[in-house]
Amino acid sequence: MGSKYPVLKPSEITRVLRKLGYKFKSQAGSHMKYERVSKTGLKRTVIVPDHDEVAKGTFQSILEQAGISLDDFMKKLK
Repeated sequence: MGSKYPVLKPSEITRVLRKLGYKFKSQAGSHMKYERVSKTGLKRTVIVPDHDEVAKGTFQSILEQAGISLDDFMKKLK
């Protein structure tokens, strides 16, 4: 049984994060930091590796950091 998480390029992930209101904050080596502050003041930070492809498990972790479901992410990706 395969994973339901796709292998994506970092540019695809960051494009959706920007649609969700995340802003690029910094980069250390090959890891980009995106942040968003909600209306309630909750600050979320998401780290995206700047590699050729983002592994399935890493992508799952990114979704958890961002607080978004796979379904919602995939709708924004289109």
